[in-house]
Amino acid sequence: MVNDHPADRNDAAAPDRWREAGDRIETLLDACAAGGTAARDRAEQLLHEVVELYGAGLARIVAALDEPTAELLAADDLVASLLLVHGLHPQGVRTRVGAALDSVRPYLGSHGGDVTLLGVEDGVVRLALAGSCRTCPSSSVTLELAVEEAVRAAAPEIEAIEVVAAEPDSDPSVFSADSLFTRVRDAAPRTGSWIAVPELAGLSPGEVGGFSIAGQAVLACRIGTELYVYRDHCPACDNSLAGAVLHRRMGFPVGDAVLRCPVCQAHYDAVHAGARVDGSGHLDPLPVLVRDGELSVAVPAGVAG
Repeated sequence: MVNDHPADRNDAAAPDRWREAGDRIETLLDACAAGGTAARDRAEQLLHEVVELYGAGLARIVAALDEPTAELLAADDLVASLLLVHGLHPQGVRTRVGAALDSVRPYLGSHGGDVTLLGVEDGVVRLALAGSCRTCPSSSVTLELAVEEAVRAAAPEIEAIEVVAAEPDSDPSVFSADSLFTRVRDAAPRTGSWIAVPELAGLSPGEVGGFSIAGQAVLACRIGTELYVYRDHCPACDNSLAGAVLHRRMGFPVGDAVLRCPVCQAHYDAVHAGARVDGSGHLDPLPVLVRDGELSVAVPAGVAG
């Protein structure tokens, strides 16, 4: 006999259903408001009681688990979100924030930068963020998007993220983050969207592919295990980079990778923020993160490199 339980038939669609659950709940609460304030209050109280009931049951389950099993369950995005809601996640805030920062270090490193966790106290995460090209406002915006998104996804209970001054850098092309976030907000509103692009996972090491993300043409490449994404635009000749391939420069170590424009032959360092290696200028990088189990790219709005 074939087991055709409804839950089995819906497994493939489950991630999307859970991601949209919060929106559906809010929509239902708004619909209750049509019956007046009292009706919405009753609906919210009912939701609160149900959440408390399931939270109490979840707490008993977690208490009965050994540490490895609890850690394994917490690795699932849906389970982790439920544990966080009820304050039951096996990892502390500092551990989760540290892991989140580790996840964005390859992207920060592509800008010649890094991030240091200084501490977590009273709901405030304090960071020292260094690096980023002084002449590229989109680079600064996407750095902020990457760091803040990663931290808030791992620790939604935090109240604020503070960035303190890093040690000054003698290189005039690099500024210390004495406050990167303030600098970005002063320059332009931080707007943008994280777009799921699961197709990026199909890129093989050394492969370059073109994608359209929210109407924006981008070029993505995999170098080793890391993914790098840039706007599909060569600043040297103002043409598309379609057809570009990765090259290793003679005499450089394994892992070196440059993108060569198929039109003007300009070369860009694909690992280090797309800096041009045979002239001035650079490509426009976009951050890549795993969000809700899917590879996603941040596309800031109204920012040009």
